[in-house]
Amino acid sequence: MYKILVVDDEERIRRMICKYAAFEGHKTEEAADGIGAIEMARRGDFDILIIDIMMPELDGFSACREIRKFSDTPIIMLSARGEEYDKINGFELGIDDYVIKPFSPKELMLRIDAIMKRYRRGTGAQAPTADDAPKHEIFELGGLRADLTARIVYCDGERVDMSPKEYELFFYMLKNRNIALSREKLISEVWGYDFYGDDRTLDTHIKLLRRSLGQYASHIVTLRGVGYRFDTEK
Repeated sequence: MYKILVVDDEERIRRMICKYAAFEGHKTEEAADGIGAIEMARRGDFDILIIDIMMPELDGFSACREIRKFSDTPIIMLSARGEEYDKINGFELGIDDYVIKPFSPKELMLRIDAIMKRYRRGTGAQAPTADDAPKHEIFELGGLRADLTARIVYCDGERVDMSPKEYELFFYMLKNRNIALSREKLISEVWGYDFYGDDRTLDTHIKLLRRSLGQYASHIVTLRGVGYRFDTEK
């Protein structure tokens, strides 16, 4: 059972989501605008947040930006628009998924389950002690340096800030460098076999990752009809 915060200025949408969430055994609370979302999220007792983009008072992007300053609670964004710019903006803010209206409530519940499984796997391990802490795994290529253990990336000495999913995608490609990775393989390994989004989410994150890497973006090679490869020979 999850505790879900549903944020949308349309009461009909909130009620529909809450109805299906209750059917699945989850608890929900509601907010009608971004300001209310921030105030409620500060309590820190929600498992996942569902936030609409277009709202009065404070839009969903601004609300997510503020929430990410004090919380890493998973966020699903809702939008009536499917423009790539909106998706990129959302993923840059650290959201976990993007759902376009109209949507199937059942699919939304499946996406919630998938995100929570990944989130709990990622936070469930105990921190290592000084005696058993792993040695740092370092990758270097020219001015590109990645500490895979500490999740830190430098380009020409400048630290690069990435979203959590960008790090996961980049580090998976580094660990499998010079290997052709199909779209299906990347999605299943980085997002999980139970991922309910579409493969455009992968393309959006590749675009964000290339932008983060600057001049080193050329090492991410598009394999038409297949997927991508991180090429150290470029």
